[in-house]
Order: sequence, then structure tokens, then C-alpha cells
Amino acid sequence: MTSSTKRAELHRMVTAEHTCPWGLKALDLLQREGYQVDDHKLTNRQEIDDFKQKHGVDTTPQAFIDGRRIGGYDDLVRFFGKMVNDKDAVTYTPVIALFAMAALMALAASWAAFGMVMPVQTAEWFIAIAMCLLALQKLKDVDGFATMFLNYDLLAQRWVRYASIYPFAEALAGLLMLGGVLMWLSIPVALFIGGIGAISVFKAVYIDKRELKCACVGGDSNVPLGFVSLTENLMMVGMAIWMILEPAGLGH
Repeated sequence: MTSSTKRAELHRMVTAEHTCPWGLKALDLLQREGYQVDDHKLTNRQEIDDFKQKHGVDTTPQAFIDGRRIGGYDDLVRFFGKMVNDKDAVTYTPVIALFAMAALMALAASWAAFGMVMPVQTAEWFIAIAMCLLALQKLKDVDGFATMFLNYDLLAQRWVRYASIYPFAEALAGLLMLGGVLMWLSIPVALFIGGIGAISVFKAVYIDKRELKCACVGGDSNVPLGFVSLTENLMMVGMAIWMILEPAGLGH
């Protein structure tokens, strides 16, 4: 071992009932940063409590470098000059991931069905799949979605039950459009919920200038209300109009 070897000391919880994930992440981070890690596992409640009392800390893991306590995983991330994710920060990541997956699924389906990418068919499938995925995000916590939705949807503010019906209506329209069946039902549903949604978002954001969170990817999101939600609703309206103009719909 050379004198230039970087060493760190890590104390983390590893009991029969629980292996601390933050401890594993801290160990991995130290190793990726080139440190030889003295990995001390706290294997029972007494060891954990004794360690906390000795060092005056409330949580584990705790990392030490050059004899100096750095702290837990987030402290370690900051020590190495990296950014700590803010769970309350505004982010478009869930929406980007959802639409990217919808696009990839549409491309894969087109290739599986035709052995090539059919542009019109792929675009139709993309919208239908995106509607289903967006509905799924809402259906994970219908009450949470409904509470956020009531902040801005004009119909839901007058008929509260509509906020709970919306995710199911979006899922129904998306599935029917994906299957190319019962267009007499999916088209008016998409036009109705998409039209009211677009008007509601436009009024709240661009007329009333309100700063709200978007309920489009569920009630626990930090996506700001605006372009994304407006796009979701206009996408449904556009799809419905396209299906009216192209009666063969998703079956062609």
C-alpha cells in the first residue's frame, strides 16, 4: 500500500432485519471516488445506539475521512462536490421519462407488427400509450391526484366527483384508441376531458397567472402546471379529431 492511498472509515447499519440502503450508497460512492474503505457494520441495536451516543449523531451511516467526520450520505455527496437531489424541487424528469417510454413502446410495437416503423401508426400508438401511462400515474393515488386537480380544473371545481373519474376516463380513452375499437366512445371521451382540461390549464396559467403543480403525472409530482398539462390535453383533443377525420383509426 502506498502512502498516497486514500482511506475512509464508514459506519453503517447492517442487521439481520435491515441493511441500510444509504450505507450501501455511501460505501459505493467512497469506492468510486478511489477510497480504501474501513467498513464498520453496526449489527445490532446496542451497537447502533452506542455509536450514535459516542459521536453525537442521530443517524447512520456516518463517514470519516482523514479522521474528520463528514456525515451521512448527502453530506458525503456534498463533500465530493456533487449535487444533492432536492425532493421538493421543480422537475420535468417524470414527464420526460414517461413520454420517452411511450415513444419507445410505440416504435417497438410498430416494428413488431410491421417489421418497420410506420410513421402515422407509430404516432397514433405513441399518443394512445402516453394517455395510458399518464392515466396509470394518476390511478396510483386517485385521491392525491384529485386533490391537486381540484386546484385548477373548472369542471372538477363544480362537480368534485369528476376529479376522481378523470383518470379512469383517460385510461378508457387511451386503451380503446390503442386497440382501435369503440371509437364512438373513445372519441367523445377524449374530446370532452381534453377540451375541458386545456381550457382549465390555459385559464389558470396564462390568464390568472397562477403558479401550481401539475396533476398530470399524479398527485405527488413536482411538475409545474403549464405547458406539459396543456400538451397532454391538446394531445387528447388532437387524437380525437384525427380519429374523426380518419375513420379507420388505429386499425389502418
